[in-house]
Amino acid sequence: MELTTIWFIVIAGLWVGYFVLEGFDFGVGILLRVLGRDEPERRAVITTIGPVWDGNEVWLIVAGGATFAAFPEWYATLFSGFYLPLFAILVALILRGVALEYRGKRDDLVWRSRMDTMITIGSVAPALLWGITFANLVRGVPIDSSHEFVGSLGSLLSPFALLGGVAFTAVFVAHGAIFLALKTTGELRQRANRFASLTGLAAAVLAVGFLAWAHGIRGDLASAVVAGVAAVALLAGLVANRFGREGWAFLGTAVAVALAVVSLFVAMFPDVMPSSLDPAWSLTTTNAASTPYTLKALTIIAGIFTPLVLLYQGWTYWVFRKRITVEPVTVSTVTPPQAGPVS
Repeated sequence: MELTTIWFIVIAGLWVGYFVLEGFDFGVGILLRVLGRDEPERRAVITTIGPVWDGNEVWLIVAGGATFAAFPEWYATLFSGFYLPLFAILVALILRGVALEYRGKRDDLVWRSRMDTMITIGSVAPALLWGITFANLVRGVPIDSSHEFVGSLGSLLSPFALLGGVAFTAVFVAHGAIFLALKTTGELRQRANRFASLTGLAAAVLAVGFLAWAHGIRGDLASAVVAGVAAVALLAGLVANRFGREGWAFLGTAVAVALAVVSLFVAMFPDVMPSSLDPAWSLTTTNAASTPYTLKALTIIAGIFTPLVLLYQGWTYWVFRKRITVEPVTVSTVTPPQAGPVS
């Protein structure tokens, strides 16, 4: 197998890891105010992702770095053509990270409410925009003969792209609800379980519609088969959730997210950014790749450090595997008055 194909698979695997892991904590952030009805419950919701959310984002950083190193043409065209959506994702992730870190720094309900709003916005926006971005990668974007993006922001907002954004968001919400049911106890667990059943059905309909439309655009049989298995995994997860088997339910939604992303990459291959103007102008794994020497060096480095990173992250999840209970807390309901001038 050529190194260009290997690195396409590696990058696809990094995006799979990112969406499986970051997907559930996006869902948790979106559901913070929906399932967390008071401060103790919201603190419990945040605690479920507290030890892992920043580690989940490492997958995004590595995916971007690997794309830059292995396929610089892909990276350049992607970041120039999708500049505004990707910039919005970056801002949303920064706001979300700040809110998660600083939420508990002040004993004030008003302060925490503002942080909760930032967490919600910082979770909804990336989920929606990542769906729009990947839908456009599958459908194709206006790329000219020089491999330059010649479209506009409006050209990225087709009905198919918008459906992709909504489908991604809905699946992440269901994934996050099942994660909360897996990680919490008592009434919060029951509420998350019921909500996962409701949102899961909507997510299944949207995801199946999106993947079927993607197959209609690309017409790839292998991609359609993988997408079909993803749909079965999602339905199996919802059935397990219905019977209170949250571990199996989370496995089902995780497999569904992973296979759905795999199906999109399979549909694209060997293109990395199809041109909607002329298929001959598309960026492929061949014309977007780095030199063979660079790819060989990257392969050696990845072979050494990737297992270490996986072991460390797996250890983190194992250490923080227990359920979170809702504990009573005491916080101020008003902001302390500011000191006035000394007379």
